[in-house]
Amino acid sequence: MSEQPERRPTAPTAASAYSVPVPSNDDSTPLAAAAQEHVSLLQRATAVSRFDRPQHTRVFVVANQKGGVGKTTTTVNVAAALAIKGLRVLVVDLDPQGNASTALNIPHSEGTPGVYEAIVDGTDLDELVKPCPDIAGLTVLPASIDLAGAEIELVSLVARESRLDRALQAYLKDCEQAGDRIDYVLIDCPPSLGLLTVNAMVAGREVLIPIQCEYYALEGLGQLVRNIELIRAHLNPKLEITTILLTMYDARTRLSAGVADEVRNHFTDKVIGTAIPRSVRISEAPSYQQSVITYDSTSSGALSYLEAAREIAMAGAVTTEGESR
Repeated sequence: MSEQPERRPTAPTAASAYSVPVPSNDDSTPLAAAAQEHVSLLQRATAVSRFDRPQHTRVFVVANQKGGVGKTTTTVNVAAALAIKGLRVLVVDLDPQGNASTALNIPHSEGTPGVYEAIVDGTDLDELVKPCPDIAGLTVLPASIDLAGAEIELVSLVARESRLDRALQAYLKDCEQAGDRIDYVLIDCPPSLGLLTVNAMVAGREVLIPIQCEYYALEGLGQLVRNIELIRAHLNPKLEITTILLTMYDARTRLSAGVADEVRNHFTDKVIGTAIPRSVRISEAPSYQQSVITYDSTSSGALSYLEAAREIAMAGAVTTEGESR
């Protein structure tokens, strides 16, 4: 019997080594779930071309004394989403860094008139508010580095806690009388609980708290809530925490899910259903002096902010009977 030659394993061909896997119909995989969520967000974001106007001007304070949780990003993108859906929106940049002004393409170099002149010098907002060049219906009260010294200068001024409130209410009244009522005001606060933030909370009626989905973000939350309660008790009884927004959410980690569950259990229906994911597009947009809504309108970050804005607008929309929902 003849001896059979030894069979050597064949080298893999290009086709076998780099073959494309057959697509799976299993929606339970992380990639499929993410794709399905993106499609769902896109459908909801494009389903409504205009948001209903609120019964009266809603003044939001976007606050959290912890830095890096997405206050400015939330302010800019919620404002842009509301304006794109047909509402009149004013952003008040109360952070001396002026990042909200940068993202909305508003000049705010040193010496540029803005919120400093409003609260320290008493200048009318009519002379200071600037239109956003990229989004119709969106206006901005810019902040320059001059605002950094306002904390010290406010100490000696009369009614120092309510100077922004007086200036803002006078401006809103003038706009309404002129037939151009502002629907939403969003005040971007600095990452502290100083006099600037106190001014914002006295001027505001609702507090929007962005919470980063990480453990450290929860540590200072109790202090923020206690400060809001103090301002309610002594300076502004109309102030109320109405909106909690989860930011930098990573569905792949248990930590994000755990933080989200803890926040939802504590604040219940005040937490917006849509969490804002970690997104490269959200990070890139400010470098082009844009919101993510205008920078990449179909990205997951833009669609999430559009959905968050829709939930906010629904809470204050006017029904056909003339009552707030």
